[in-house]
Amino acid sequence: MPITRDTPVGYELVGVKKKAAIQLMGSRVWGRFNPNHWDPVYAAETGLKAPIQTGEMSSAYLAEMCVNHFGASFFTGARMVCRYIASISTNEVIVTHGVVTEKTSKGDGYRFKVDIWAENEAGEKKTVGFVEADVEV
Repeated sequence: MPITRDTPVGYELVGVKKKAAIQLMGSRVWGRFNPNHWDPVYAAETGLKAPIQTGEMSSAYLAEMCVNHFGASFFTGARMVCRYIASISTNEVIVTHGVVTEKTSKGDGYRFKVDIWAENEAGEKKTVGFVEADVEV
């Protein structure tokens, strides 16, 4: 499961699966300041079908997947770039994905680039981006 110097381009990361729980969406850490993230009545009044998660939550899911594969390397010189392309509603189940797209020699190891995304169970992408991290450098 960990990415090593032997990991090939095309390798698919094992993702994480999370449910958009309203209890977390309403916490101070994840958006308590905006009722669109925790109040169903307010969300409906603003045209939403349900409260929506903050983008930081899907970024955290993607970061968890990356830590599972890069370990400590994810915290030293890695870069993660995300775009939030669709809202995640209360109770949606989100699954993260990643595919190694580049592997460049760097020092004694490699710098990997991985395309990452989070999607719901219907396969609708919600967050897309990439991560770059050094391994065994």
